[in-house]
Amino acid sequence: MTTAPGQVPVAQWGPRHPLDPDPVRSSKARAVFALGLMGALTGIFVGGVVPATLALVLARQARRQAYASGGFLTGGDWLRRGERLAWTGLVLVATTVVVAVVIGLVRLAGEPFGHDYAPNMD
Repeated sequence: MTTAPGQVPVAQWGPRHPLDPDPVRSSKARAVFALGLMGALTGIFVGGVVPATLALVLARQARRQAYASGGFLTGGDWLRRGERLAWTGLVLVATTVVVAVVIGLVRLAGEPFGHDYAPNMD
């Protein structure tokens, strides 16, 4: 059996209960996005670790609240974007630290080791 081309029928939901709350965007989802963005922007400077870590902690709390709300808290897209930005910021921080350590070791290896005495010293 084939269906006729056109719009796919949408399942109709039953009537809402009058005491059900209206779906609303989670304010923590906005905060996660803002902190993740700050973490990604300042990740190349080691200071990006603070907002990125805060964003990941808030994201965990926001996910718990959204699950407990039964679908009445929205903002999952903002939450995912904020988490991705936070992880990007943490990766940038780790990369910056590794590069700084490698540069420091290369400079340290190029310097003479020990004391540099005059040639007439025993």
